[in-house]
Amino acid sequence: MSDLFDRVTEDQDPITKLASKIPGFDGYIERQTRRNADKLLRESMASSYEELVKRISDIQKDLVSSGEISVLDDLETAVTKLQTFVDKIRNASYGYSGFFDAVKINEDELAQIYHYDLSMLEMQEGISSAIDNIEQSIGSDGLPAAIRHLIGLSRDLVSAYEKRDEVVTAMG
Repeated sequence: MSDLFDRVTEDQDPITKLASKIPGFDGYIERQTRRNADKLLRESMASSYEELVKRISDIQKDLVSSGEISVLDDLETAVTKLQTFVDKIRNASYGYSGFFDAVKINEDELAQIYHYDLSMLEMQEGISSAIDNIEQSIGSDGLPAAIRHLIGLSRDLVSAYEKRDEVVTAMG
């Protein structure tokens, strides 16, 4: 997570770097940088999860072509959960408490938020693997179980986002 923060920090213009040397102003700059990092992270995460949704849509077409229509509703449950997640992170407000806000984020709260962000990024691999498993299971008895596994992972992803959102909301 610090790599993303460092990347955004490196992209600062010289005036911003100079202003960050003014006592008290560096906290404002750091919060702005965190907001920018948060925005970049969530846009990237939304795009990558959107690609997974597209993969599932392609699988749905394959299932229709192969006559396995009975599992489409279950697979649509996973698509709906993933798309809900994408919509939530794309449309949520960015960043953490501002310079003049009465409530300031502390390092423990920030670490908690980063923990959820990291877990949502790591879940992407598992979901991608679950989609691979569904593709390999088309035409086999293991297809319903593979879809149930994807639904469970999708549910866990939405739950992780909701827990992250609760932490952010509790700070405001």
